Amino acid sequence: MSLSVAFQMDPIETIDINADSTFVLALEAQARGHRLWHYLPRDLSFRDGRVLARARPLTVRRHVGGHFTLGDPQTLDLSTVDVVMMRQDPPFDMSYITATHILEHIHPRTLVVNDPAEVRGAPEKLFVCRWPDLMPPTLISADVAEIKDFRAEHKDIIIKPLFGNGGAGVFHLKPDDENLGALLEMFASISREPLMVQRYLPEIRAGDKRIILVDGEAMGAINRIPAAGEARSNMHVGGRPVETQLTPRDREICATIGPELRARGLVFVGIDVIGDYLTEINVTSPTGLQEIARLGGPRLEAPLWDAIETRATEGISRS
Repeated sequence: MSLSVAFQMDPIETIDINADSTFVLALEAQARGHRLWHYLPRDLSFRDGRVLARARPLTVRRHVGGHFTLGDPQTLDLSTVDVVMMRQDPPFDMSYITATHILEHIHPRTLVVNDPAEVRGAPEKLFVCRWPDLMPPTLISADVAEIKDFRAEHKDIIIKPLFGNGGAGVFHLKPDDENLGALLEMFASISREPLMVQRYLPEIRAGDKRIILVDGEAMGAINRIPAAGEARSNMHVGGRPVETQLTPRDREICATIGPELRARGLVFVGIDVIGDYLTEINVTSPTGLQEIARLGGPRLEAPLWDAIETRATEGISRS
């Protein structure tokens, strides 16, 4: 069955076609005969009860420098398409939250991936706290005394913005580091949000594993090795992706959280695991599909579209 699919994403001309997960999702959808549209988050509107987007027909191809063609823009009523892929990058700010509220008006009649209300209700560093037994010791607070007490207990800590992304603003404070007070002052001067503070996991030197779950099922993974002298494993700050396998502990973590992800309509999820600990659940715009395939793993865009098509056709049959 051919579906109409609208991609709400960042400017397609800016993406790296050899790394971007949204690009391979679009390629797979097109190969299956689905009709594609592209629009930016700022092109989304709510008018007189209708959810509209200033969208353009999209064709994609794996050709560096010529990877897309966009048709003429037109006002698209998103209730008339079958699937909206909400794939703009974080930050998870008020613009992002507003988009989830608007898209909630059409979901699930138009399937939005991931479910916009559940994306809004599952900030990545807060949602993971539903499973404290799977996490390292963690504090979420803006209280300076609480943060200092946590550090006194655990000595070696990681401190990071609660709604940050891509490793921005992540600091590793060793027991003899004297910068905690200055860091807390800096964070307080730029944001009113609490911070996430965690016990440092030395296992990070062996890598930070990204596991992709499709409709609650673990499907593939890569390990990201941080660069020498770097506490962060994010690939855009020098983390090196390497082949990996799921351990029994990885599978235990996925089996524990998977049913909840599926029940919430979180079809495409990327979790981060360091050693035996779950550290984040990424639901906004997970990445890693191309890296997994490049390192000999499966092409996960195929089972992802299988799951999306199943949910979309079930919605069409009910309407």
